[in-house]
Amino acid sequence: MHTRSGLCYPRPSPAASPHTVKRGFDGYCSEPRKRARSVEQNIDFFNGLPDDLVLLILSKLSASAGSPSDLISVLLTCRRFNQLAIHRIVLSKLSVKGTAVRAKNWTESTHRFLKSCAEAGNLEASYSLGMICFYCLQNRGLGASLMAKAAMASHPEALHSLSIIQFNGSGGSKNDKDLRAGVALCARAAYHGHIDAIRELGHCLQDGYGVRQNVAEGRRFLVQANARELAAVRKGRVPVKFSPCSLLSDFGCNVPTPEVHPANRFMVEWFAERGGPAAAGEGGEGLRMCSHVGCGRPETRRHEFRRCSVCGAVNYCSRACQAMHWKMAHKGECSPMDRWLDGEGALEVEQGGLIVAGQAPAAAENDNMEENL
Repeated sequence: MHTRSGLCYPRPSPAASPHTVKRGFDGYCSEPRKRARSVEQNIDFFNGLPDDLVLLILSKLSASAGSPSDLISVLLTCRRFNQLAIHRIVLSKLSVKGTAVRAKNWTESTHRFLKSCAEAGNLEASYSLGMICFYCLQNRGLGASLMAKAAMASHPEALHSLSIIQFNGSGGSKNDKDLRAGVALCARAAYHGHIDAIRELGHCLQDGYGVRQNVAEGRRFLVQANARELAAVRKGRVPVKFSPCSLLSDFGCNVPTPEVHPANRFMVEWFAERGGPAAAGEGGEGLRMCSHVGCGRPETRRHEFRRCSVCGAVNYCSRACQAMHWKMAHKGECSPMDRWLDGEGALEVEQGGLIVAGQAPAAAENDNMEENL
C-alpha cells in the first residue's frame, strides 16, 4: 500500500507562483484543487488583415465583375469594404461589364459612379461616359474630352468613335469635318486590332476618302478584317449564328453578329425610351439614328448621316455600320426607288459622298462574290 509519501504526488514547477500552490502537512507542495479560469478573447481576424491584401482581393473581384452590381454589393457589406472598394486601384481595374450601366437605371448616383471610375483611370468608364455625355446628355465638350482621355491611352473603341466624329463633323457644322484626322484616328484603332476600324480604313483606301486612293491596300485591310472576325468566332468571343465557314462578310457572305459594346447598347435603349434623337436633342427636328441596330449613334445636326443611294430608306454614321447592316438585313430589303424625295435625295447623296456613292456597286460586287463562293 502506498503511503502519503511525497513521491506519490506531483510537484509544482519551480516557476509556479507561491500564491497558487498549497503546502501539505509534510511540507511538500501540491497542485491547487481549483484552477483559475482562462479568459476567452474574441479576436477579429478580418480586421487584422492589412489593407494591401484586401485591396488586392477587391481588385481581382473588380476585374472579373459581370455587372456593376457585383462591385456595388461589396460596398454594402461592411464599413471597411465601403471604404476600400471605392479606392482608385479597385475602380481603375473595373471590367467592361462592370461599367455596363443600363439606360433604365441611369441616375445621378450612376453618373457619379462612372465619373469616379473615369477619374481613377478606368479607360472603359471614360469611353462609356464620354459617349453618354456626347450623344445622350448633349454635353459635347465633356464627352469628347473623356473619349480623348481614353484614346490617348490607346483605347481602340475611343479611337474609332473619335474618327467617326471627325468624318461626320459631329457636334458642329459640315465645315467641321476633318477627313485626314478621321483617317489617322481610324488607322490607330486599326493598329490596335479594332475590326470596324480596319474595315473603315479599307473602304477609305479603296475610295480615296481622306487619303490617297490605294485599291490593293484597301482590299488587304478588308481581308484582314474578315480574318479577325473568323479568329473571334473560333475563340468563342462572338456568338455563332451561322456556320463559321460562311464568313468573308465584306464579300457577300454571312457573318455572326458581334457583341454590342455596353456604350452602344446604352444609347440604343436611351433613345428608344425617349422617342429618338429629336426628342432628346436640342430642339432639332428630322434627326435620324444610324440604321445599324447595334450602333445607337444619332445625328447631331440634320443630314449628318448619309443615305443609301439605291433605296434612300436607311442612314449610316460610317462605312463599318453600312457594311455590317448590309450583310445582316439590308441586303434583302434594298430595292431601287423612283428618285426619292424629288431631287432632294440626289443633293443629299452628293453631300454625303462617302457611303452612298459605293452602295449600289458594292451590292452588285457582293452578289457576284457570293455566287463565286
